[in-house]
Amino acid sequence: MKILLTSIGTRGDVEPFLAIGELLARKGHEVIFSFPAQFEAIVNKHFSFYALSPQFVALLESKEGRTLMGKARLLSKIQAMARIYKKSLAVNKTLVEQQYEIIEKENPDLIVHNVKCNYPVLWGLKHSKKTILVSPVPYFIYYVAGNVHVSFNKNFGTLLNKLTYRLSNFGLIKTIYDAQKHLPKDIKFSKSTIKQALLGKKLAYTISPQLFQRPNDWADHVQVLGYHERNKHTDWTPSEALIQFLEKNPKVLFITFGSMVNTFPEETSTLIYQVLDDLGVPTIINTAAGGLLRLDTFAQKEKFYFTTQIPYDWLLGKVYAVMHHGGAGTTHSALKYGCPSLIIPHIIDQFSWNSLIHKLGIGPKGISINKLSGKKLTVMLNDLLNNENYKNNATKITRQMADEKLEDQLYDFIIKA
Repeated sequence: MKILLTSIGTRGDVEPFLAIGELLARKGHEVIFSFPAQFEAIVNKHFSFYALSPQFVALLESKEGRTLMGKARLLSKIQAMARIYKKSLAVNKTLVEQQYEIIEKENPDLIVHNVKCNYPVLWGLKHSKKTILVSPVPYFIYYVAGNVHVSFNKNFGTLLNKLTYRLSNFGLIKTIYDAQKHLPKDIKFSKSTIKQALLGKKLAYTISPQLFQRPNDWADHVQVLGYHERNKHTDWTPSEALIQFLEKNPKVLFITFGSMVNTFPEETSTLIYQVLDDLGVPTIINTAAGGLLRLDTFAQKEKFYFTTQIPYDWLLGKVYAVMHHGGAGTTHSALKYGCPSLIIPHIIDQFSWNSLIHKLGIGPKGISINKLSGKKLTVMLNDLLNNENYKNNATKITRQMADEKLEDQLYDFIIKA
């Protein structure tokens, strides 16, 4: 079977599809990937790959994107959101046209995609073929009692929580409907038809059931099927300085904000490092995309080790805890190695992961990057590093995750009608 896997978003939106693609390839299927151009380098060269416009990711990394994710006045955030929305109209047009060209050219038997890819739903309707939706984040499309939709970060109570799902689904359906104006005239489906197709298609949440359990009132075509990782073999070798740092310090904190950026990275970095310095916490800091910076004042101190790239699978089993942005992949990776987490959410689903981690007793309740202060961070870090319950609970979940073995279920869910 020829299967196209396509996703638009950050690296966290792409990684689950790489893992699913490798699983399908091992079972003998022809696999084709299509992601934003920025992620071509992480796709195994044995697979066919179509690059989508890099403009979506560029928007997230733009001045406006940094304003939305970092500290800024409310008016500045509103203005940034308006500018991003205006720019996104042109980006979405380009992306849906590219999706159309790629999918019509390849004519796959099946498409596995994320919610930001609009054309697969329309393609499924046009050709009466199966498409499957994959989400690495919870609280999406289908209501979960006691929880607001992932697009919101505040609990409004049962009635309004339910309405957030209806509102978000309305927006999603309208986005798919509006995408048709950029496509050939024979693709013209009503909103009600699109809604029926969207809510009737299979949806796999690639989340560990230890973190997010499937509600009993969901239909069978919606399943929680575990967290899966691609083969991440790398020739990376740790420096002697890093090895010595880990040997010298028995209780190390790892900090990463992944691909997140913010408006004032130097100010944010200084705030965090000063707290760590005052507490005397040995810390490895991954500056990655630039949300955190390597500052000479702190780089010269023996309790700090800075890096721009480090394999999590190598490091996480060697550190005590992780402070991070709350991406789905980082959240799962930390628990895979029994690390308590302190999440400093920047956008969207990261607030949901923050609440989940705290609810499960795996770390203190984090605070938005926009509200971070030295006083609050000091309290949270002391709690993270000294509350043994977090470590015990994380270790317990690590064992449970190792026993999940959900690859076959995921495969059957995708392939079987």
